[in-house]
Amino acid sequence: MITFLIGLAILGFGGFAYGLFIERFFGVSNRRPPAVTKRDGVDYVPMASWRNGLIHLLNIAGTGPILGPIQGILFGPLAFITIPVGCILAGAVQDYMVGMISVRNDGEQIQSLVKRYLGKRVAVFFGIFVCLAVLLFGVTCVYTPGDIFIRAVMHQDAVLSNQWLWVVYGVIFTYYLIATLLPIDKLIGKLYPVFGVLLIVMAVAVIGGILLSGGKYTVPEITLANLHPSGTPIWPYMFITVACGAVSGFHATQSPMIAKCITSEKVGRKVFYGAMISESVIALVWAAAGVAFYGATQLLNEALASGASHVVYEISTGVLGTFGGFLAIMGVVICPITSGDTAFRSARLILAETFRLGQKKIRNRLIITIPLLVAGGLLTWFAVFYDNGFQIVWRYFSWSNQTLAMIALWVSTAYLLREGKYRFGSLLTAFPASFMTAVSVTYILDAPEGFRCNQTASCIVGLIAATVLFGIYLAFLIRREKLRSAGTCIEK
Repeated sequence: MITFLIGLAILGFGGFAYGLFIERFFGVSNRRPPAVTKRDGVDYVPMASWRNGLIHLLNIAGTGPILGPIQGILFGPLAFITIPVGCILAGAVQDYMVGMISVRNDGEQIQSLVKRYLGKRVAVFFGIFVCLAVLLFGVTCVYTPGDIFIRAVMHQDAVLSNQWLWVVYGVIFTYYLIATLLPIDKLIGKLYPVFGVLLIVMAVAVIGGILLSGGKYTVPEITLANLHPSGTPIWPYMFITVACGAVSGFHATQSPMIAKCITSEKVGRKVFYGAMISESVIALVWAAAGVAFYGATQLLNEALASGASHVVYEISTGVLGTFGGFLAIMGVVICPITSGDTAFRSARLILAETFRLGQKKIRNRLIITIPLLVAGGLLTWFAVFYDNGFQIVWRYFSWSNQTLAMIALWVSTAYLLREGKYRFGSLLTAFPASFMTAVSVTYILDAPEGFRCNQTASCIVGLIAATVLFGIYLAFLIRREKLRSAGTCIEK
């Protein structure tokens, strides 16, 4: 329990102090935000900061800070430290930087920022990659709520002949169509703050039930030993598994969406950095609940064989009874849906920017949204009916998610260099960008769904890739420092 409380303390005190430091370093201004200068009544809509904060929390949360940490705690209580430290130094920094850089560039989506700061060649690859990653995430947010509703609520098997399966998933996709097309303040702006509060209440209720159980549930203390029942190595797998609680590239697709709605740069830290801190708290709670409820990582691993969504439902009802069952439905049915629709919405915005197709007219929104939902439907069919299909989709999403984080952090580094905020400042993003480079490269080389290379060789190549990119960054930094010392004007 002490380790868990230390993790919360790190998030509370560290998050406040480091977030303030990042904000002051970035340097907020009084310039008019795109919500005002480009207001279109669809995507560019000014909204209150508290509303934007809760919407952003729900956008980035979904199943990530619930399912990921439950599986990540299989490696042991070390996750209680890696989650908050990763959040403060990488995850929240990424969310804030991408959001604020988007504000400075008229609310541009992440692929446009990649093109602007990393070059056209990188942007061509990234544009395709980010759409696939967002689509994979959207599918996880279709499958998870549908699966638990059919199995845990309706007590039926997800088989091809089950007519209720088609009804449930049909309703979800219909909602996605509506939410993706409507102006952001009409549905998302009104409902999401309520669901954001419910997500927080769910986490508080679960951890309260664990702490007040009279010793029935015990949260273990930190150990450096790898407790994963299957012997899966901590590096890099834990950093991929607990993704959404520590750092998540998916957030880089969501921050620009809210960047179109904030009314002042001064609320950026509360909206972007603060939402990620809140998500990490939720992740810590579910990591603690997972290991405390089952008592050992081996038993938790056995329970996960029935599906992570089933584990969430079992924990909620076991700790809180009927009320827990209601919260579980809210947490793993409704909340994931509210992240899935913004995933498809961000994909629409990304493609609209790529093809320069204005989104004020509903016809233009339909031209992009319909093919996206069709592709999502096909992937959902694969996840439901293909043997181990969802796990395959989840693993590819997890890797692509962290790869997005790597790229987003390098975009932030390039921005700081270009804006003249180099020296120590750009290291704040260059170090986590290099770390995520090593994680992403090592994982895809070693993982079963990757190239299945030798583990040691994969680690070496991952380290080399991170070192090379960090070396390139240092070369640019040194060059600009020399030019600055010589008084040379650096053109953008």
